Amino acid sequence: MHIHILGICGTFMGGLAAIARAAGHTVTGCDANVYPPMSDQLRALGIELTEGWDAGQIGRKPDVFVVGNVVTRGNPLMEAILERNLPYTSGPQWLADNVLRDKWVLAVAGTHGKTTTSAMLAWILDDARMRPGFLVGGIPQNFGMSARLTDSPFFVIEADEYDTAFFDKRSKFVHYRPRTVILNNLEYDHADIFPDLAAIETQFHHLVRTIPGNGLIVSNGREASLDRVFERGLWTPVERFGSSGGWTAGETDSSGHFDVFFNSALQGRVKWNLIGEHNRMNALAAIAAARHAGVPAAAAIDALSRFENVKRRMENRGAVHGITVYDDFAHHPTAIATTLEGLRRKVGTARILAVLEPRSNTMKLGVMKAQLPASLTEADRVYCYAAGLGWDPADALAPLGDKARVFDNLDKLVAQLVEDARPGDHVLMMSNGGFGGIHAKLLDTLHHHYHEDIVLTPMHRYGGYA
Repeated sequence: MHIHILGICGTFMGGLAAIARAAGHTVTGCDANVYPPMSDQLRALGIELTEGWDAGQIGRKPDVFVVGNVVTRGNPLMEAILERNLPYTSGPQWLADNVLRDKWVLAVAGTHGKTTTSAMLAWILDDARMRPGFLVGGIPQNFGMSARLTDSPFFVIEADEYDTAFFDKRSKFVHYRPRTVILNNLEYDHADIFPDLAAIETQFHHLVRTIPGNGLIVSNGREASLDRVFERGLWTPVERFGSSGGWTAGETDSSGHFDVFFNSALQGRVKWNLIGEHNRMNALAAIAAARHAGVPAAAAIDALSRFENVKRRMENRGAVHGITVYDDFAHHPTAIATTLEGLRRKVGTARILAVLEPRSNTMKLGVMKAQLPASLTEADRVYCYAAGLGWDPADALAPLGDKARVFDNLDKLVAQLVEDARPGDHVLMMSNGGFGGIHAKLLDTLHHHYHEDIVLTPMHRYGGYA
């Protein structure tokens, strides 16, 4: 089969392209912006890419056009497809029909932690020699790739609640038909497509309706929103985590290690370097889901001692003159708060300089702006990059007083960080985009400022971001 993917350079569609290529299909694609690292990854797989939406691409005559949710009506290529009645489908539907149909699908859904938990789960299964396929919205460092197809019956997928395509407004995850599903949490997000939390709860219940009676739902026991979802109807066993009567984590020691319990019975001790309560919750969910697929809890716990996290999740990008720079994907107030709380526990009284780019659609709309000050309280100083916002971040961050500053110029922001940072500081960059390459810019500028070598991480050494 020849498929031509519209919007191929997105994380999900790029992963789908890699899986389709591995399955033996001919894959081509296009996107508005074709640039590294995704373009390099795809071309290395032998996938021919076209920049832009030229209607002439219908001349490739693929068997089907696979349409990403970045494509809207008015797109020249899409209009040509519609006018000529050419076959098209969405990415999630193509994946469901051609890859997932005969798999034991383990899906990870929730507002936060999907990528990290999916990576944990895939790694646990892989460590147990089950060789799962996977499609994750990031790059798990244990694998060095965001997607993989194998002949294993198991497939782990990050199950996004965002809509499927302009012609299918259901959430992506309703297409996947999982046997095992993790519901990590559920808060209001995606204000560009959902009017309120109840609308998202409806989509989550659509997912719950697809899970068979011999499946398993692994659910966050602290979320009233998920309880409301189940009240609408439940046909599948549920194991809860984070609350009594299910999977729980003991207190962390000074190394970040913690005990795991199921129904109050000790299962083992996770020994790793990850930080934060959110990662302990992610771990509990992954252990429970892996157990349903046949991995004993003790084996899953042991596997997590070798888990290397996901790129751009509290990733240490380098240090200069005792100033450490981190990159994190946090872009929702809850994620910002939990990331900062985890870093605070790690660094104690050392200063944290939090640098935020409100870039997600929800943040750009200003829906969460009132929650930002409280989410940033653990930071000693806050820097906000405000380019392209339709609201005033200086006004929103006013409750933080003098410790918050707003910039509309990236170079000026970097210059201020260099002026303010001192040895022992931890600079935390938070954005769900590339942030203009600010991590490398800051490290390079610090290097020239202090005239000393940078302690490089691999991601800084080679440039770019995941």
